[in-house]
Amino acid sequence: QLVESGGGLVQAGGSLRLSCVGSGRTFSDYGVGWFRQVAGKEREFVAGISRAGTKRDYKESVKGRSTISRENVKNTAYLEIKRLKPEDTAVYFCAAKYTVTGHVITTESGYAHWGQGTQVTVSS
Repeated sequence: QLVESGGGLVQAGGSLRLSCVGSGRTFSDYGVGWFRQVAGKEREFVAGISRAGTKRDYKESVKGRSTISRENVKNTAYLEIKRLKPEDTAVYFCAAKYTVTGHVITTESGYAHWGQGTQVTVSS
């Protein structure tokens, strides 16, 4: 089970840190990704991190102002986005996939477990 938190309403230029807490399994066995979805559009990859946290990948539009991280001892992954823009407004989802490799999974179909999502709204 994955549970996201940290969403909310923020002004453009501000920042947010989203959290994703996993339970029921060994968190360090799972690659983690963050996706976002705007109503009426497909869910898109935002950032991903390998199971050990040694590799990361980002969507181009958030690269340089976002950081994905994880604390396996706390079964928690994070996504911090700075300099938020109105186009960052979306429901943000955490996803996890059991993996024996150190790769970052960037596709929606590559993930087996999903959280319920947390709304991020950026006002202009």
